[in-house]
Amino acid sequence: MQQSTSMPRPLILGSTSRYRRELLERLRLPFDVSAPHVDETPLPGEAPRELALRLASAKARAVAEQFPHAIVIGSDQVPDLNGKPLSKPGNHERATEQLQEMRGHAMVFHTAVSVVCLETGFSQVDLAPVHVRFRDLSDAEIERYLRAEEPYDCAGSAKSEGLGISLLDAIESDDPTALIGLPLIRTCQMLRAAGLMLP
Repeated sequence: MQQSTSMPRPLILGSTSRYRRELLERLRLPFDVSAPHVDETPLPGEAPRELALRLASAKARAVAEQFPHAIVIGSDQVPDLNGKPLSKPGNHERATEQLQEMRGHAMVFHTAVSVVCLETGFSQVDLAPVHVRFRDLSDAEIERYLRAEEPYDCAGSAKSEGLGISLLDAIESDDPTALIGLPLIRTCQMLRAAGLMLP
């Protein structure tokens, strides 16, 4: 029996991130957005990779518990600088500190995605690591960049899809949108497995 071209279940993005919303819009599927209300504090000794996986799953499940019939996407990104997780800076001073820490270094951005539907019992989670090498930035370059783009809501204090690309020497990833916040290749794989038709 051929699957209907209409979406069998509502799709919900468990995130208030405008970056993730814009990425998901590329798939041309109707979806709603719901805030997951998850405590993002790392557990004692928790590695950045494990933190990203745990939070992506927790966000998807928190929203799925409110909408058990829906297919829910949760995602989280944790920059990893030599085993140290970096958070969203929130302000100019903290963003300056982060970029000063990262300049001249290679690091990994762990971007995890989880897709859950409680009614069907579907649950998958995966990780899309992105290896990034920052240029040896001067203080003046950091200041000019932050004044121009104000990336204070971005983990790692840089928007690779914008002017932040000028801060980098290299990016290596098998899922190119992962650095922006949602690995669309893995997301598509999971959504197909959950029963959605893509494209």
